Amino acid sequence: MLEPTGLQTLWFFIIAFFFLAYFVLEGFDFGVQMNVAAFWKRGVGTRGTILRTIGPVWDGNEVWVITGGALLFAAFPEWYATLFSGFYLALLLLLLVLIVRVCAFKWRDKVDSDRWRNGWDVVHVIGGFAPALLWGVAFSNIVAGVAIDQNHWVTTSLLGLLNPFALLGGIVFVLLFWLHGTLYLALKVEGQLREDAHRLAGVLVWPTIVAGAAYLLWFQFAHSNTWLTLVPIAIAAVALIAVVPFVRARREGLAFGATTTAIGGAAVSLLGGLFPYVMPATNDAANSLTVANASSTPHTLTVMLVALCIFLPIVIAYVIWTYRVFRHRIGDEDSPAPGSRLVEKAKQGYRDAFEQN
Repeated sequence: MLEPTGLQTLWFFIIAFFFLAYFVLEGFDFGVQMNVAAFWKRGVGTRGTILRTIGPVWDGNEVWVITGGALLFAAFPEWYATLFSGFYLALLLLLLVLIVRVCAFKWRDKVDSDRWRNGWDVVHVIGGFAPALLWGVAFSNIVAGVAIDQNHWVTTSLLGLLNPFALLGGIVFVLLFWLHGTLYLALKVEGQLREDAHRLAGVLVWPTIVAGAAYLLWFQFAHSNTWLTLVPIAIAAVALIAVVPFVRARREGLAFGATTTAIGGAAVSLLGGLFPYVMPATNDAANSLTVANASSTPHTLTVMLVALCIFLPIVIAYVIWTYRVFRHRIGDEDSPAPGSRLVEKAKQGYRDAFEQN
């Protein structure tokens, strides 16, 4: 097996960073949408409040996966081709769900009708659960490996992708994103909805800990290429356990930081355990795609790195600015949240951003 160069290794972890950012940021978007189902009986007003917490940021969070996919295509074209040809049905389904999800955000409030909003709220629920499940299944198959022939075509069937490890991964992604989104909701609202979000987070954290531990340990002992990944696994475990006292103390900011750390630790353990492979072949190791044999030329990687160094700081600065502008809470069922002289301005900003989207 060819040893990857420093530049190839750097690009592997750059792409890993983009997908990590996507899972952290879009993960709570998915979780907030899942809570439309959790608080369904509270009515369309409360559901609208829930969705407004992510109204200004959800579309910006999607940029990370779009950029990550583009960088994957440019930096590792062989990986991109094998991944998208082998997983095309699953990825097509994911794409369709994401498109319909966008429609739900844009059209929910176009008609002043509870029946109309109820229909789109169902789509929001699907748009929260389905992408999380599909990402978990797809990502688990990537890190665990699939059957690949000598021409780097994936020969595993669609049903073969629905193996126990991948299904457990889908469940873990759903639970972790749901918990992550519930804590974000608690950060952004006031009143009874905030209290209900705290209670729901206290319920969700326990199955998330159990399922997450089983998933990461299964990966470590069955698929990881190094014992060093036990370190980020331990960090993820400690972070998830820390959510319990933070939620009980009503410290949702610390709890949200803990779930962010848990997502980061899990992603680092999975991708670190995958390296130096990008798609292991379960039928013949010689057919595996690695960082070395799937990458573009050094010149291409160098030019891309220069461009990234110029534009990535701008993107990160814009993301920080966006979250700072919309950092204030909104009220339960659109009532103003107390405690800030800028709350009405922030509230109007939420409405304007949501209507424009």
